[in-house]
Amino acid sequence: MYDTIIRGGSIFDGSGAEAFTADVAVKDGLIVEVAENISGTAAQVIDANGAIVTPAWVDIHTHYDGQVTWDEAMDPSASHGVGTIVMGNCGVGFAPVPPGGQRELIELMEGVEDIPGTALYEGMPWGAWETYPEYLDYLATRKYALDVASMIAHGAVRNYVLGPQRSNGDATEAEVGRMAGIVEDALRAGAVGFSTSRIMGHRSIHGDQVPGTFAPEAELMSIAGAFRRAGAGVMQLIPSGTLGTMGEHTALENEVEMISRLSAAAGRPATFTLFETFGDPAQAHRILAMVKAGNKTGAQVFPQVGSRPTGFVFSLGSYHPFMAKPAYLALANLPLAERAKALRDPAVKAEIMAQTNVAPEHPGSMEALIPNVPFPMQQTFPLDTQSSYEPLAEESFEARAQAAGLSDGRSALYDHLVGGEGRDFAIAFFTGYATYSLDGLREMQLDDTTVVGLSDGGAHVGAIFDAVNPTYQLAYWARDRKRGATLPLAHVINRQTRRNAELFGFTDRGLIAPGMRADVNVIDFANLGMGDMRFQHDLPAGGARLMQPAHGYLATLIGGALTRRFDEDTGARPGRLLRGQGAPRSAVAA
Repeated sequence: MYDTIIRGGSIFDGSGAEAFTADVAVKDGLIVEVAENISGTAAQVIDANGAIVTPAWVDIHTHYDGQVTWDEAMDPSASHGVGTIVMGNCGVGFAPVPPGGQRELIELMEGVEDIPGTALYEGMPWGAWETYPEYLDYLATRKYALDVASMIAHGAVRNYVLGPQRSNGDATEAEVGRMAGIVEDALRAGAVGFSTSRIMGHRSIHGDQVPGTFAPEAELMSIAGAFRRAGAGVMQLIPSGTLGTMGEHTALENEVEMISRLSAAAGRPATFTLFETFGDPAQAHRILAMVKAGNKTGAQVFPQVGSRPTGFVFSLGSYHPFMAKPAYLALANLPLAERAKALRDPAVKAEIMAQTNVAPEHPGSMEALIPNVPFPMQQTFPLDTQSSYEPLAEESFEARAQAAGLSDGRSALYDHLVGGEGRDFAIAFFTGYATYSLDGLREMQLDDTTVVGLSDGGAHVGAIFDAVNPTYQLAYWARDRKRGATLPLAHVINRQTRRNAELFGFTDRGLIAPGMRADVNVIDFANLGMGDMRFQHDLPAGGARLMQPAHGYLATLIGGALTRRFDEDTGARPGRLLRGQGAPRSAVAA
C-alpha cells in the first residue's frame, strides 16, 4: 500500500524533457514509482487528470534568515509551490553573532532587505546561538511547510571577527585567516554556500555599506580556499560596478572576471546577480559571453537572472515618493480611505508637489530611499493583479501625464495613488526594462549558463514583491505572453527545479523519478494565476508585509506530506533544515 498516488497527470519531471502521462506513487516521503496505471491502493489518491505534475520549486535567492526562527508556514513562498529555499544571500545574515551583538546585524538586514527591525528584535530568539553551526543546530530543532537551506553571510562574519567599528575596514592576515576558518566550519556544519555583497547600494539603515563591500580579492581568495578544503558549497556574490560608455570595459566586467578566478580557485560553483540596466542594456549580454569564456578555463559560474523586471512597489499604505513631504506627513496617520480623500484636495496636492522632503532619520532605510530617488516616470506604471510586468511605453505615468495635460509623470502617479480608497499600486522599474520589452530577459532565460532566482522571498516586505516569481514564471512565460515569444513549459519548469537543485548539490530533489524526495506540485495550469495584492499585518510587533496569493495549485507535497490542497494550507509541517554536502552524512540524516 502506498501513502499517496497521484493519478493521470501530465508529468513534467523537471529534467527539461517533454511531458508524459503517468501516475506517481509515494511511500515514506519518496517517489517509488512513476508509470501508467499504477496498481495497488493508497491512503490518499490525488486526481491529476487535466493537470500538470511537477517537482516543487527550488528557490535559491531568499532572505528568510529571521522568519525561519519564528514562522512555520513560510509564506509567501510555500503558497506558491516552493519546496526548498536557500537563504543567507547578499552578504547579510544572523550568524555568527557575538553575545548582545544583534543590533548591527538587524540594522544591516533592515537597510538592505527592508525587513522591519521591530520584527527581528521581537521575533528572533537572540541568545540561542553565537556561531554559525549553532544557528543551524537551532534551525534543526524547528519544522516548516518547506525545507530551508542557508548560506553564511560575509557581513556577519566580518562583523564578528573585526567588530562593528572596523567591520568594513582592512583586515590583517590573521583576521582573514580567521574569517576563512569560520566559513570552512560553516560549510562543514551544513552551510550550502557563502554570500557577499559588493554593491554600494546595499546599506544599513544608518547608510553604512554591508561589511565586505570593500573586501580585497585576496580576502575572498582566502575564503575560496575554505571552499576547496571543504569540497562543498556555492559562492554567491552581488558584484559592484559602474556603467561606462557603450562597450567600455567597466568595473562590473572586472568584478565578473574576479568571480571567475574565485570559482576556479575554490573548485566550486559561483553565482551572481545579472540584470539588463538602463544605462547599457547590452552589457548583461556581453557579461554572459565573458562568463562562458571563464567557464572554459576552469570556472563554474552561473549568472542568476530574474523572471521579470525588478521594481519598487508604491502604494499609499506603504512606500511612495511623496511620503516625506511635510503636508503629507500631517495627514499620514489618518485611516487610509480618509487619507486618500484628503490628499485628493487640489490645494493639498499642489502643496505636496511644491515641498521638499523632510530629512530622513535613517538615511539607509527604504523610507529615505523612496522619496529621495528621482524615479523615471517613463519607467513607472500602474500595477494590479492583471499586470504582465511587460507594459507598453504609453502606459507609463509620463505618457499618462502628457495625455492628460499634467505637468509631469509624478503628478499622474500622485493622482493614481490617491484614487478611490487609496488601495491602488504602482511600480517603478529599476532594472530589466530599458527597451520596454522582455525579449532580452527571454534570451537570458534561454542561455545555458544562467540560473533563475532573485525572488527575494521574505525580504522587501513593503517595496519589492517578487516572491511570487515561480507562479508568474509559469503563467506568463509559458502561457500568457502576447508581446513576443513564450518559453517552453518544460524549460521553465526545469529552471525552477532540477537545474537549481543541481547547482546547490541537492541531489535528492527537483526531479519526478523513483528514489527522489516526494516534493511535488499538482497544478491546474490553465487556471494558474495570482490574486489581489494586499498588506497583511502578521509580522512580529505588528509589522505589515505585502502578500499576493496564488490560485491553481491543486496540491503540494513536501517529503510526501500534503502541505497544501486547493490553494489552502493543510497545517502539515514536514519541512526541515537541509544541510549542505560539506556536513557529515549523520548530521544530514538527522
